[in-house]
Amino acid sequence: MIGWVMAIKVLLYFVAAKSYPILWDSYLNGAWRWFEIWDQWDFGYYREIAESGYNSGDGSLAFYPLFPWMLRLVAYICKSYLFAGLIVSSIASIIAAVLLRRLVQLDYGTSVAMRSVWFLLIFPTAYFLHVGYSESLFLAMALGSILAARVERWWLAGVLGAFCWMTRGVGAVLVPTLAVEAIQQYWLRRCWNWRWIWIAIVPTGFVVYLLINWHVTGHPFAFLQTRKVSFEQSFALPSAGIRQAIWALYPTAREAEMVGAQELIFVALGSVCTIVSWLKLRPAYATWMTGNLILFTSVNFLQSIPRYTLTMFPIFILFALLAKNRFWAGALTAWSLLLFALFAVLFAHGEWAF
Repeated sequence: MIGWVMAIKVLLYFVAAKSYPILWDSYLNGAWRWFEIWDQWDFGYYREIAESGYNSGDGSLAFYPLFPWMLRLVAYICKSYLFAGLIVSSIASIIAAVLLRRLVQLDYGTSVAMRSVWFLLIFPTAYFLHVGYSESLFLAMALGSILAARVERWWLAGVLGAFCWMTRGVGAVLVPTLAVEAIQQYWLRRCWNWRWIWIAIVPTGFVVYLLINWHVTGHPFAFLQTRKVSFEQSFALPSAGIRQAIWALYPTAREAEMVGAQELIFVALGSVCTIVSWLKLRPAYATWMTGNLILFTSVNFLQSIPRYTLTMFPIFILFALLAKNRFWAGALTAWSLLLFALFAVLFAHGEWAF
């Protein structure tokens, strides 16, 4: 399992670095540049928060604190925020892979569990598990919380859930997810378990974020205005974002594909898998899928849906079940790897890739 993660990481760095002379007629001078190319987009915000804390006027309040706090801690040892980001994401990605395997093994055989991990690691946007973004840490916390609930270690489920919500706002979906898991356990045993009260710990992660907003600006919900002003994004009905992605006039074909078509494709993928999860998977997993999909699409325009879909882990269980058929195993693997390489190369060059 660890070997899979490390092998994909090495291949990712190698392919991205070698894409420069092939596609852009430019060599990366020095070994450091092989890592520096991953200093893109949102990582700048995380690094700024880790270095200087939150600032009311630079958009940093749109980002939750746990990941940059981890950067600061690791950077104190390795003396580089970039390496700290790669290290934190690397460790978290390994933990996420192990936890996903163990979670799937509670319901299915080892082969299905291993295939689930495989499809996670090669998903088209899985390069975010290896760069300075919060996806791997968020996924590790979410999987850990749900696994702890499944094995009835509810105190751990609550604590990890709080850390999850302190990593990204969509951690809020853990509250209904854990509640549905508790309801199913009650339905099977007809016995109340007071340890389910630990679910109430999960929102403390959000409380920490609100306190940060209040400390920096004097308003606990200042992040909503920050998102609107700095990123031009606000809550809306899902139909608004989908309609915008369909009808927006993009100045270039690349934007039409990456900002429009791919966003819609992954909304469709998430929607289909959400419906199927209610039919094939545990209700708590379907709740996680539904909550994530609603939050991702309830915006005035769709943004980064392919990246957000990476954390909808039941998708990989469904892929693994479908891949019992050799045709679907090959088709899903080819689709994933081809887009993984394409998107990762674009991202490493500083192009928009979710």
